Amino acid sequence: MAPSIRLSPATRSLFDEPLAIAVQGLGPRQQVTLRTSLRDETGELFQASARYQAGDDGELDLARCPALPGGSFSGLEPMGLLWALQPQKPFWRLVKRDVQIPFLLQLEVFEGHGERPGRLLAQAQHERAFLRDGVRRVPVREGRIRATLFLPPGNGPFPGIIDLYGTGGGLPEYRACLLANHGFAVLALAFYSYEDLPKGMKEFHLEYFEEAVNYMLQHTQVKGPGIGLLGHSKGGDLCISMASFLKGITATALINGSVANVGAVLRYKDITIPPLGVNLKRVKVDKSGNADIIDALNNPLEGPDRQSFIPLEKAECCFLFIVGQDDHNWKSEFFAVEGSKRLQAHGKEKPEIVCYPGAGHYIEPPFFPMCAASMHLLFGKPVIWGGEPKAHCEAQIDAWQQIQAFFRKHLTGKPSGTSSKL
Repeated sequence: MAPSIRLSPATRSLFDEPLAIAVQGLGPRQQVTLRTSLRDETGELFQASARYQAGDDGELDLARCPALPGGSFSGLEPMGLLWALQPQKPFWRLVKRDVQIPFLLQLEVFEGHGERPGRLLAQAQHERAFLRDGVRRVPVREGRIRATLFLPPGNGPFPGIIDLYGTGGGLPEYRACLLANHGFAVLALAFYSYEDLPKGMKEFHLEYFEEAVNYMLQHTQVKGPGIGLLGHSKGGDLCISMASFLKGITATALINGSVANVGAVLRYKDITIPPLGVNLKRVKVDKSGNADIIDALNNPLEGPDRQSFIPLEKAECCFLFIVGQDDHNWKSEFFAVEGSKRLQAHGKEKPEIVCYPGAGHYIEPPFFPMCAASMHLLFGKPVIWGGEPKAHCEAQIDAWQQIQAFFRKHLTGKPSGTSSKL
């Protein structure tokens, strides 16, 4: 019998779901190399490979068989061929632009463990999809709002969340639609560098974000009385500002966010919060020319920079801080701890803080490969994001569960069965 690849699910799975990979029909204890390839929408190639030895029966099940040294990873890693994918082009990060079209994953099995691939023994294709059947994607152009709303299948109403990304601008939809697959009504909100929104990050007006909050609160498919906010990086401090000044927010989850306003002036009515100061002399550059910017920001507890600290004690919501302890973009753990101190000093509930050693800045939904370094729009050069691939992958899986459990608990009143890593 010729070797063949067995996948479960067989032809298509959601991107945040595990994929079981096995090879059958090999010779007893035959040595093979498995390779995965995926092209993003710009045509850039991502690849990973691992060396294996089949069992005595010629079967190779990645859930039971450890990868041998010499590939992209080693050890028992059933999903290693996905999380270890790396771009062939330096400083390139895997993102999904059109969530309506799946990524196509190619799997190949080669003979032997050579530096160059041996004879091709088997191959298969698999779709990694972002939208579950029945999830509705609704472009939103109401007033000034530029967004996309994702609604789960069924009649609703559903717990509502606004999802904000960081300094990349545009309208990333992939995290919002993956969350909608799990039963949330999620609004992916653009806030600059998209259609007729401002091109640059000079200043932000909370009135724009207030429009989006009110849109969700009034939507017939959104279960009240309040909504949730989810923000990563710059999107995180915008979410804290929204929670601090706007009404109708019940739960705010931050992925490597800052408790100080960063990068742009923030205005709301007669309130102005300046951006945290930056000292570029504190940026370190490694031998490869990558910048390490972790020390670039000033301390928001000192001098005039205290004006940048967002008054999160005004918020009437619960907070969850997801922290990558190897984040090199900024000091996420310090921000989470200082935010917690400030809330408690004002008699507010202590926030949940979940820390992940070995996780970097870009904590994405599960099975996105870790991006170690890429171009930073504000710095104009490649920066180090931090993280160690295996630990980062495990953090993404756990954080995804933590975020959903947090929103279920606070937006639906149902306790969750997820236990914290801390």
